[in-house]
Amino acid sequence: MNANFKEPSFRESVDLMFNRAVAVMDLPPGLEEKIRVCNATYTVRFGVRLRGQIQTFTGYRSVHSEHMEPVKGGIRYALGVNQDEVEALAALMTYKCALVEAPFGGSKGGLCIDPRQYDEHELELITRRFAYELAKRDLIHPSQNVPAPDMGTGEREMAWIADQYRRMNTTDINAAACVTGKPINAGGIQGRTEATGRGVQYALREFFRHPEDVKIAGMQGKLEGKRVIVQGLGNVGYHAAKFLGDEDGALITGIIERDGALFSPKGLDVDAVRGWIVKHGGVSGFPDATYVPDGSVVLEEDCDILIPAALEGVINLGNAERIKAPLIIEAANGPITAGADEILRKNGCVIIPDMYANAGGVTVSYFEWVKNLSHIRFGRMGRRQEEARHELIVSELERLSRHLGDAWSMTPDFKSKYLRGADELELVRSGLDDTMRTAYQSMREVWHEREDVPDLRMAAYLVAIKKVAASYRAKGL
Repeated sequence: MNANFKEPSFRESVDLMFNRAVAVMDLPPGLEEKIRVCNATYTVRFGVRLRGQIQTFTGYRSVHSEHMEPVKGGIRYALGVNQDEVEALAALMTYKCALVEAPFGGSKGGLCIDPRQYDEHELELITRRFAYELAKRDLIHPSQNVPAPDMGTGEREMAWIADQYRRMNTTDINAAACVTGKPINAGGIQGRTEATGRGVQYALREFFRHPEDVKIAGMQGKLEGKRVIVQGLGNVGYHAAKFLGDEDGALITGIIERDGALFSPKGLDVDAVRGWIVKHGGVSGFPDATYVPDGSVVLEEDCDILIPAALEGVINLGNAERIKAPLIIEAANGPITAGADEILRKNGCVIIPDMYANAGGVTVSYFEWVKNLSHIRFGRMGRRQEEARHELIVSELERLSRHLGDAWSMTPDFKSKYLRGADELELVRSGLDDTMRTAYQSMREVWHEREDVPDLRMAAYLVAIKKVAASYRAKGL
């Protein structure tokens, strides 16, 4: 590599990838620029009285594109949060929503804070104040801007934000829809916590349904028995690893965390590792596995599928050449820099891009938002009716079984399986699965049909930008 070749920042990486895509599209220059730029970023600095003195915090909410409203995107709590990062993440949200056909524009928020330095009560005061500053400018609003959890935040913070909005808008009947990722008992939806990890699983399942795509990655067969290394066992990484191990028979051979990594060729027990991290604050000391103090070297281990599920830029110019995984699925946002992306593609690695791979979160957020606006949970009207119709068939089959005696009988658990009507969780998973399949197929079509589209990431940008452009045209802009 050229010694004076500078690693692009996350923001520059998103821009570079956007440029790569629009270069092979014929958009009018004005429209291209309109889609590229971030519409607005609001920076807020507010004080909160903590531990006997006023502490000042800096937060951001960025709106990238209002081709559809409300705009949607998470709020992250991390010390590294800055305007550039938030704007790049907002742009990614625009394309992500377009790609999976969630009717939102893209937005993102962040607060410069290390949430581990504060206790729960202090975090609540800070979160409510941040929410107040955003809500009074309509940067939290059911029909204009709907945040969600991201790095460092979860359903607890979303419950505080929703309550703060409700206190400020006492007569808004749709107040619950001002934010998604809420707890179940505060207007949330079943399956939201697992959604991003579940989406990663569905994305991989869909990839493995296409033998020719699997072949491009130099692999064969199904997901079963594939060796998987996961970087980051937070919400996303944990659920992805757990589902792939428990339901698809994949072997989780490596888990990388902030204090090092665990490696075991025979496979790790994801729940046991998660439990250990919760109890001990890290992976070191975990029995039944080899502990590697420098976790980043495990990224370079032999495996079939690498799942970076934590931070931006973990695969970069410094280590890209040494990555052996033939398939990488980006569960995090921007874990591969633009420079590394080029090296990996040259080496024949297939990358399932973040814009698609982690869209499970926003998809289920969309379902939650719809649930809040309709004021009724999914499945409430139809479930028992579905069961009653199934009952008709089962009773006929039972009559047949009695009539035929030993000649024929129902498969033992057919009745209980068939009779069950779908509840909210099943419907959410079904909707997510459908979304992930359809979106993958739309990318794959462009990837295989166009000579000038060498990889899935470019295909994803192409599909997404086309949809955003169509929305702007339809608006008459």
